[in-house]
Amino acid sequence: MSNIKRRIREPLRVLPIKTAEKGFYSGFNVDVTVTGKLAVGGLVLWAVAFPENAGSVLAGFNSFILTHFASWYILVMAAFVLVCIGLALWPAAGRLKIGRYDDKPEFSRFSWFSMMFGAGIGVGMLTWAVAEPVYHFQNNPDVIQGFATAAGPDNILNAYKWSYLHWGFSAWASYAIAGLALGFFAYRRGLPLTIRSALAPLFGSRLSGWTGHLVDIVAVIATILGVAQTLGFGVEQFVAGMARIGVGGWLLNGEGTASATGIIVALVIIMGASTLSALSGVGKGIKWLSNLNMGLSIFLLVFFLVFGATGFGIYALFVGLWHYVLALPDLLFTIYKGDGSGGVTDKLEAWQGGWSVFYWAWWVAFAPFVGLFLARISRGRTIREFVLGAVIVPALMCFVWFAFAGGTAIELERSGGANGTIFGASDGDKIFAMTNYMLGDMLGWIMAVAIVVLLMTYLITTADSAVLIVNTINAAGDEGPKARPHILFWGIALSLVVAALLLVGGLDAIRTAMVIGALPFSLVMVLMCVALIKAILNDSIRATHGEPTAFPERGS
Repeated sequence: MSNIKRRIREPLRVLPIKTAEKGFYSGFNVDVTVTGKLAVGGLVLWAVAFPENAGSVLAGFNSFILTHFASWYILVMAAFVLVCIGLALWPAAGRLKIGRYDDKPEFSRFSWFSMMFGAGIGVGMLTWAVAEPVYHFQNNPDVIQGFATAAGPDNILNAYKWSYLHWGFSAWASYAIAGLALGFFAYRRGLPLTIRSALAPLFGSRLSGWTGHLVDIVAVIATILGVAQTLGFGVEQFVAGMARIGVGGWLLNGEGTASATGIIVALVIIMGASTLSALSGVGKGIKWLSNLNMGLSIFLLVFFLVFGATGFGIYALFVGLWHYVLALPDLLFTIYKGDGSGGVTDKLEAWQGGWSVFYWAWWVAFAPFVGLFLARISRGRTIREFVLGAVIVPALMCFVWFAFAGGTAIELERSGGANGTIFGASDGDKIFAMTNYMLGDMLGWIMAVAIVVLLMTYLITTADSAVLIVNTINAAGDEGPKARPHILFWGIALSLVVAALLLVGGLDAIRTAMVIGALPFSLVMVLMCVALIKAILNDSIRATHGEPTAFPERGS
């Protein structure tokens, strides 16, 4: 046994992170908090003071990343899927609990699944469940290569294959990796529930210093930019909805998208409400919003299931899912490289950069936010249960939304009745155009109001949760109450990031900033995978020699 102890050292169980004991930053790590604020504040000031330079530099960075790091993003996301499959199948890993031996799950499986879906996707469903299948129905790599016809019946399954790729198992595998790594080291080792703890087997006590600070700073920046991307899409759709219900066409510009005034008005409403929600903590207001959110989501989905293109939706769900699963091994590792001729290979590379690479960066940037949340709600579950539950069930819910909402839009246009009404609308307006066509003016207006309210609750809870998660990281994993000035700062900062980037270059500017911000955190997530596998291997060896693998919490 002494030889085992020499080969496998006692796991790190104490990771002190210095926090201020008094003053404005009491309870916060000053280095992480101030550096994060300066980075985000600097981005806002740069975009506002030098909009042309910011737009030009961001565009240049975007081209550089798509040229040199597109392959990295593709392979990293493939690795996350493979690691999740491996952990679920690995007996020594699958049986381990996210917590101590006697920990029990806090939530029922239904509540657990519901919370995972709401945290990980939420507002994206209202835009992309309709817009993305519609887009891929008209263009995708199969069309570009001449294997299918744009908007033809032979392209239906391809539209869903690519939509399911972006919102399916790959997306949820990235969230599962982050959540599992954080939960494992927080609840089995007693380390702080913050990003740096997930790298404990690799860097040890050095994580108490600037090595750990840098990891948390990268996570804060990625979270802000990832959530900014979500809010950017949400603001565009919120403005489209407000215009639909008659608040005013002045919210839109000549192209039918959000005007500068519309962006500012939407952000004042959304971020004002979310900041008030964050200040209230987890009281009645947040609970009421969550319940309203869930009720309206179920209502909208049932509407598409019953009154939409039900037969088409069933076909898109089951046959499309089978088509996606069969193609998945190839889709995960396909990298398109252009030759500069402007031909098919260049078009494929551009398509992958605009869609797959963008989505992989978005999910990576969102992973600190969703991962921390998943860790907090999954204590007491086994690794196998966590991986299967966090990857498969929410992905299936996404497939249902895409099949019935997007399928209804495609079928209405294919039948000729919609006559371009849905396809011609902006991405954020497509769901409103579709429901208005289906229901007519009066009932369509009522449905538009319901969708706007649902959208607002999603946006408020997303921004609210992001602010609280950022402050948890800044406070070295302390989940307790946070000082109001810091909540106000991040609420205002998040709204200014969205506004500044939208006004500088629209959604493309936010997209570029997010892809850049996600890049360093993608490396952190790869290290999370290595650290997690190393820790589980060591625990399995300890278990065979009667050594403990789960430890009491600090102070117990």
